[in-house]
Amino acid sequence: MTKNPLARGLSRRVFLAGGAGLVGAAAVGTRLLPALAAPAVTAAVPTPTGPNSVTVHLAGTDGWVSMPDAPADAPFFPDSLAPAPFDTYCFGFRNVTGMTPSQVAAERGKAQISAPMMFFDEEDDIFITLTNLGLAQRPDLFDGHTLHWHGFVNAIPLFDGVPELSLAVPIGRDFTYYYRPHDAGTYMYHCHFEDVEHVQMGMTGMVFVRPKQNQRRRGVITASPAFAAGAPTPWGGTVATTIPAGKKYAYNDYDGSTRYDREFAFMVTELWSAAHYRDAHIQVNDWTDFDPSFWLLNGRAYPDTVAPNSVAAGPANNQNVFPVGALPVIGADPAAAANRLQYQPISSLINCKVGDTVLLRLANLGYQNHSFTVDNIDLTVIAKDASLLKGRDGTANYITTNTVDLGPGESRDVLFTAPSVPGKYLLYDRKYSYLNNGGGGGYGGMVTEIRVNASLADQTEPNH
Repeated sequence: MTKNPLARGLSRRVFLAGGAGLVGAAAVGTRLLPALAAPAVTAAVPTPTGPNSVTVHLAGTDGWVSMPDAPADAPFFPDSLAPAPFDTYCFGFRNVTGMTPSQVAAERGKAQISAPMMFFDEEDDIFITLTNLGLAQRPDLFDGHTLHWHGFVNAIPLFDGVPELSLAVPIGRDFTYYYRPHDAGTYMYHCHFEDVEHVQMGMTGMVFVRPKQNQRRRGVITASPAFAAGAPTPWGGTVATTIPAGKKYAYNDYDGSTRYDREFAFMVTELWSAAHYRDAHIQVNDWTDFDPSFWLLNGRAYPDTVAPNSVAAGPANNQNVFPVGALPVIGADPAAAANRLQYQPISSLINCKVGDTVLLRLANLGYQNHSFTVDNIDLTVIAKDASLLKGRDGTANYITTNTVDLGPGESRDVLFTAPSVPGKYLLYDRKYSYLNNGGGGGYGGMVTEIRVNASLADQTEPNH
């Protein structure tokens, strides 16, 4: 059994995260390990029983994932400690919503990259419980974990996830974060404890908020007079034409200009094999030597980016994406035991049909700049960093281009119209040195496909 880190004094990692934050988390978290027992305290937030309440349970741990074929880079890649069919060590989050305590504990050592994708409605009461299961490969470490919604402006310090200012969850404990988003947009979340290391190791995920203009909650249409013809807009003036109820919109635009048919979200990161190897082998990294080996979309490098969503998430949902109001229980799938992508469950394949308007949600939690392009398809940037590109008078300042730039910590919302002729197109990073796997030949890295079909069933969930 892991011992209480406080009984050993402050380690380097505990010191850097803020000892006060660690003690605070122990006071408010619930107990999983007897060695970390402490009186439970109820946070002063709403009870998750209202009609707009959504509850999620995540677990932070470590595990093993698989990169595509690439030249060997001894001793870093493939890692000699990796169990088949994996080759790379990682940290990550798991969706353990609805699991019993014993089932949650069994998820230790089953981290995934990217983290579970989450999406909510504006004004939802969101309760996310984070459990720290510790690191199976590194029992010598007592790292805390947090959830930080990057770019999210509505979180009070207690729930912001920066351990120096709020709380970090120690091993064997959990803590419930509370959010009520007032602004639609594309955000991202990550662990902010030892954040340079934990972000690189894989504790990153997508989170986005859908606008009231959708006029539906949990898929149920609830037409709102705020979007009827003649209703006032935030920019002055009135809505010219009633916004159709129940359609999909990226933002409250009051003119229907952000309407889309299908959406696909992409967590943009890089992976440095040497750093992952050193963490697995109890060695120290010098992060100023950062030199990526793989460039990833949703935790995968091409050609894995176009592989189907992993079935490892269980029968309720074939990937770790949360349908609001019907969160799936994610557990081990025995049939997927040999699936090397079972802990990289989210596909980046874009499937659409002729004439569809497609929304791309791009978020960069890597350490490099990236520029994405699609040959022969115009891309229209409608929002940057979860802010709709409209002026104070409501004038649309959308940018139609063939290249979308994305810096570290930034997000972009992009629309395109699927061509009138079925076919396959590539979405890729324009920097060719990011289009390989470990320096090998052929396409790799940040590449995915847009497959335009003559017909296709309506999309029910993102990235399907």
